[in-house]
Amino acid sequence: GDLDELALIKRGALLFAILNPYNSRDHVAAYAAAGVNAFAMEFMPRITRAQVMDVLSSQANLAGYKAVVDAASEYGRAYPMMMTAAGTVPPARAFIMGVGVAGLQAIATAKRLGAIVSATDVRPAVKEQVQSLGGSFVAVENDEFKQAETAGGYAKEMSDDYKRQQAALVAEHIKKQDIVITTALIPGRKAPILVTREHVASMKPGSVIIDLAVEQGGNVEGSELGKVVTTENGVKIVGHANYPSRIAESASLLYAKNLLALLQALHDKEKGITLNWDDEIVKAIAL
Repeated sequence: GDLDELALIKRGALLFAILNPYNSRDHVAAYAAAGVNAFAMEFMPRITRAQVMDVLSSQANLAGYKAVVDAASEYGRAYPMMMTAAGTVPPARAFIMGVGVAGLQAIATAKRLGAIVSATDVRPAVKEQVQSLGGSFVAVENDEFKQAETAGGYAKEMSDDYKRQQAALVAEHIKKQDIVITTALIPGRKAPILVTREHVASMKPGSVIIDLAVEQGGNVEGSELGKVVTTENGVKIVGHANYPSRIAESASLLYAKNLLALLQALHDKEKGITLNWDDEIVKAIAL
């Protein structure tokens, strides 16, 4: 919230919210100065007990869905193949870069709308998830890849040679795509560039790229926060801010449930809301 609202909160109060702490260090300092106990919902640990409180997942899920719907409305053609008496409409090709919560929902949604869907991710372990949703996985599947696959589901640093081969494969693949959706975020750091100016220049006129990481600097070179940019070669790069707000009622419904679940976990019949500083949820989210 705005810092002038902070004056309205009494000292010692508990504030639970999506606070974007990495990019709002001045706000974090202001909470401390005002004696407000601030808790960032983004820092919710990825443990079973906290799944129902995981705002990043609840909101990313909606962003992945809405990105595909937005791409459909920006794209001047149909997603599914349509065989009609007047001729055949070819299916759209959608490529999802980054297979986290948003990416998985984007794959599922694009598939339901009838697109030919492919996806890529630095974690080999997600290959099966992509295939189970009807997408094809784009990766150089050599021995190094197969070894990385057993590394417990986390991204393993690949060799420069592997990265070169993978980059070449992706560059070839992007040329044929109609829709590209990028979802890669690294907490506390600038988003990695996945789609370069060269990639964009190689795409067909009328193609649509949605950059879900635009607020963190963007995965796509040339994306602009809060704008839809049309490039010289006729590619639309969509950089809407605050994606969950574009599907606000659903976002609020899920976020309310996340907050309620947290308050229920912190609530004690006798004492009301109590903070147990040994609880890993409290420890993780406290600023």
